[in-house]
Amino acid sequence: MTKVGREPVVQAGLKLLNEVGLEGLTLRAIAAELGVRAPTLYWRFKNKQDLIDEMATQVITDWSAGMNDIPAEMAWQEATERFGTGMRAALLRYRDGARMVAGSFLTDNGLYGRMEAVLGLYEQAGFSLSEAAACLGTVYAYVIGFAIEEQAVIAPSGERNPQYDLAKREERLSKTPYPRARQVGAMLFDGYDARFARGLRAIIDGFAAANS
Repeated sequence: MTKVGREPVVQAGLKLLNEVGLEGLTLRAIAAELGVRAPTLYWRFKNKQDLIDEMATQVITDWSAGMNDIPAEMAWQEATERFGTGMRAALLRYRDGARMVAGSFLTDNGLYGRMEAVLGLYEQAGFSLSEAAACLGTVYAYVIGFAIEEQAVIAPSGERNPQYDLAKREERLSKTPYPRARQVGAMLFDGYDARFARGLRAIIDGFAAANS
């Protein structure tokens, strides 16, 4: 049986993810994309989740490579902002990217090595390692949750899910008798960049205040 390396399988999986989404992704479809039989992949990947773990690891690895060039004099707030915005951008490159990464087992321990520079900035600012972990963990969870909701509405191509058509939503909201809720409801499915930046800043400012 011909063996196929990890890299071609992961790249084929990410390509198909954009075409069929997480539910439509199968080892059989990936094997067809590579021009091999499905059993060829099972010597390397036990099941679909095993492959998804590798795909998620690749996405996070590609993103975290950009964290290697953080200068020692950078403020922890700026590094954390780069952490959050960079991760969101990486997830949005792929259809269902955030859902794929959420809960996946990351297989590359080198990822932790790339956190050292960021953790050093936290320590310089007076944070304990547990406080730094709490801040980065909160940002990580925020990015995942925000991106899952965003990708439910807007595809990587920029197309909006018809269920969240703004004109139809505004028409539906106009019929509700609750004015404040109506205004908030109109805001929830648009302006993602600004809302993400505002929420990320609130997290950073909150941890800064707690550590002052």
